[in-house]
Amino acid sequence: MINISESAQSHFSKLLAQQEAGTNIRVFVINPGTSKAECGVSYCPPDAVEPQDVRLNFNGFDAVVDEESAPFLEDAEIDFVTDQMGSQLTLKAPNAKARKISDDASLVERINYMIESEINPQLASHGGQVSLMEITEDGAAILQFGGGCNGCSMVDVTLKDGIEKQMLEQFAGEITAVKDATEHEAGEHSYY
Repeated sequence: MINISESAQSHFSKLLAQQEAGTNIRVFVINPGTSKAECGVSYCPPDAVEPQDVRLNFNGFDAVVDEESAPFLEDAEIDFVTDQMGSQLTLKAPNAKARKISDDASLVERINYMIESEINPQLASHGGQVSLMEITEDGAAILQFGGGCNGCSMVDVTLKDGIEKQMLEQFAGEITAVKDATEHEAGEHSYY
């Protein structure tokens, strides 16, 4: 689940040697499965380990992961790098914003995963997000823009030049178009 480099294991062992006996590290995700997901590492005293926690054995200590964070820490990596700027602990968790999906996941699950892991993190810097409303019979993915995207004059450019291009490429042969929910509603429901 989590790969901790030799240098990071050594770093944690030194830090834990100064803590209460039996203390391990806890690796966690705050707001897992959302574009606001953040990962962290903290000390985990023996009395803070819950029965349902996952324990991963490393060199001289365990990494403890809570049940909710576990699926979002698949393929996570912790490293301790020293360079001319100093030392730094890095934690990379590619599935923190969206739970890793299986190879045989449905088209809806795969589109939602792409939205949560690739598209929404880009839109979050502008306070926006997008969600999949439906896939029509003719293969159009209908998206609903929200947050900072509402009323933004660039929403059409974001949709056509960014999201649609990216999704049509990734789901070639599975979807035919990508439309904004308000564009999709145009027609019999619209007022002229």
